Parts: sequence; C-alpha cells; structure tokens
Amino acid sequence: MNSNIVKNTSRLLTANIIAQTVGIAIYPILTRLYSPEDFGTLNMFLTIGGIATLFATAEYQNSIMLPKSEKSSVACFHVGFIITLIVSLIFVLSIPFASKICTLLNAPQLTASYWMLPIYIFVISIWTLLNYWHTRNERFTSVSAYQITQCTTSAGLKWGLARFLGNGLIVGSVLAPVIALAANIATTFRSAIRPLLTFDKSECRQMAREYANFPKYSLPRTLINNVSGNLPVLLLAPFFGMSHIGFFGMALTLAFRPLNMISASLYQVLFQRTAEQVRRGESIKRFFSKFIRNTFFVVVPCFAILYFILPWLTNWFLGNGWDDTALYIRLMLPWLAVICIGSSIAFIPDIFQKQRTSAIIEVIYLILRACALLTGILMNSFAIAIALYCAVGFCVVGYQIVWYLRIINQYERKL
Repeated sequence: MNSNIVKNTSRLLTANIIAQTVGIAIYPILTRLYSPEDFGTLNMFLTIGGIATLFATAEYQNSIMLPKSEKSSVACFHVGFIITLIVSLIFVLSIPFASKICTLLNAPQLTASYWMLPIYIFVISIWTLLNYWHTRNERFTSVSAYQITQCTTSAGLKWGLARFLGNGLIVGSVLAPVIALAANIATTFRSAIRPLLTFDKSECRQMAREYANFPKYSLPRTLINNVSGNLPVLLLAPFFGMSHIGFFGMALTLAFRPLNMISASLYQVLFQRTAEQVRRGESIKRFFSKFIRNTFFVVVPCFAILYFILPWLTNWFLGNGWDDTALYIRLMLPWLAVICIGSSIAFIPDIFQKQRTSAIIEVIYLILRACALLTGILMNSFAIAIALYCAVGFCVVGYQIVWYLRIINQYERKL
C-alpha cells in the first residue's frame, strides 16, 4: 500500500506542483493587468459554474470507483454523462435571461460572459467523470497531463488576452479546460475512451438505482458544501460590492491552490486505494491514524511561521493595493490547517455509504456559516464576517475528522 500510494501520489503531486506553480506565478502579472472588480466577476462566474457542475454529474462520478465489474463502472459514467447533457442544455436556454440573472446577483459585468457558462459546465463535468474513470484504472499519468495542460494554458490565455478583452480572465478559464480535455481524449482514446463508447441502457438503469444514494444524499451534501463555501461571494457581494469580493477571492486562490496541490492528489490516490482495500476486507485504521497525526505536526508549525510573514509576502507578490488579501488569509489559517487533513480523506462517508449523515452535517454547516456572515453584515464589517465564517469552518471540519475516525473504527470492529 505504501509503495503504491507514494508512487501514485508523487505522480499527481508533481503534476499539481508544476500546474499550480505556473497558475500562481502568473498572478503578480494578472493583478497588474486586471482590477479587483475583474477578479470579483471571475469569482462570481466560477461560483455559478461550480454549483451547476454539481447538478451536471449528480455525484455519480463517485460511483465509478465502486463497482467490481468494468461494465457497471462504464454504466455509471454514462448515467453522469446523460445528466450533464440535460443540465448544460438548461443553461443554454437561460442565456436570453442573462441580464436579469446577473442584475439579481449584483454582478452586471458578468452579463457579457454569461453565454460561456454552458460550455464551462459541460467541459468541467465531462472531465470530472473522466477523471474518476482514469483514477479507477490507475491512469494517474493521464490525470497529471490534464492538470498541467489546463493550468498552463489558463495562465497563458489570461495573460495573452488581457490587452484584447476586458473579460480575459473568464475567457481563459473557459478555453483552458476545453483544450486540456480535447488533448486528454485524443491521447487516451484507445486505452481509456474506447470502452466508454459501448452504451447499455439496462445496465445504466440498474446502476442509477443501485447508487441512488449519490444524487439522493451525496449531491445535496456536496451542493450545500459548495454553496456554503461560496456563500461569501453570494451573500456579501450585494452589501459590500465586487471589490471586497475580489480581495477575498484572491485570498482563497492563494490559500487553496498550494493546499489543493497536496490534498487533491492524496484524495484521488487514497480514495482509489481505500475503496480497493475495503472491497477486500483489509484493515485501514493504522494508516489513517498515522496520516492524521503526521499531517497535524507538519502543518501547524508551517502555518505559524506563515502568519507573521503574510503581509510582506502578499505585498511583494501581488503589488500595492492588495493588503486586505493578507488579512483574509491570516483569518483563514486555523481553518486551513484542519482542511489539510479533512479534505484528503473526505471520501470516507462515500465508501461506507454514510452520505445521509454527511448531508445533515453540511446542512448544519451551511446554517452556521450563513449566521456568521449575516452577523458581519449586521455589524457592517466585511472582515468580521470572514473571521466568523472561518471560525465556523475550523469547528465543523475538526468535527468531521473525528467522525471519519469513528466510521473507520466501526469498520475495523466488523473485520
């Protein structure tokens, strides 16, 4: 287990480091080409697209990992693909109402780019399904190639389009995954895509019923989690404007991109490996206990140092006028520390069919986050809203980690 985890995680992590380093390195240029309002509009576009993408797969991508037979796994992919087509079409039909929708969100600048949302939703959803198909079959090299292509292309397009388009940030964010997905399909057609071309209607119906817990419980849970994570953008924008959202969005980008380099790679590898071990009835407790303990002892000292150098680091990296970004990252640090652990093993409820309880936790999480942000709104302070929002995140994610360990302990007692 250790050798496979190290090998596969290293492969994904190397790709993530290359991709995210390029993605982050371009920001000192982008912050001098685009305004905080431009970044705020981008955050709104990605927020809407991210929420819609959840509906577009209905969380059936997780089911791709679970069946024993390849035929059933392919059927799970097809179920997600059909739903993706339907949701993408719905957003195409909403284009004539773009102006009203964007005005309602207090983001009129987004109107000119709204037509790109269906493209973004379709491409990201297809890659989400294909990503899990690659992961099931341990094609981590293909996943790594997509990550590098997508991030490097996105960085180049955002930079190159700045002088020609006012919405170059959004155009780059849409075209990059289109190019990366096309390249991935072209290079893996024989080994990975060809088996997906065989469609079995009866098998799709059977898999849709067998894994109905994913749209029934996992989708609401993930949707609530996504809305909850984007609540500052959705709730605070009408009261504080796109400039504040731009500063906060930049803080999220700089904080979560390095974090996701590691956690996303670990998530994919550990999900695949843990699902396989559980199918074989093997013990997993010792590994996860050690993983959580070691991650904690690495993260806490690093974040303590980061707290003191953030103001200088932000000014050096982004330039003048981005001081608020450093403040918001500082407020996030305790929350980010527990996310380092929790996000890497968040698949535990899916493996053990605990989606219902997980969905309840997410509902409570959303309510607490909304209360935190509303308190900041009532006090007319964006910083207080974010501070309370992050404090709630620290408490809830910490509880989730304890719950994951309880699920593992219950599994171990049945061996």
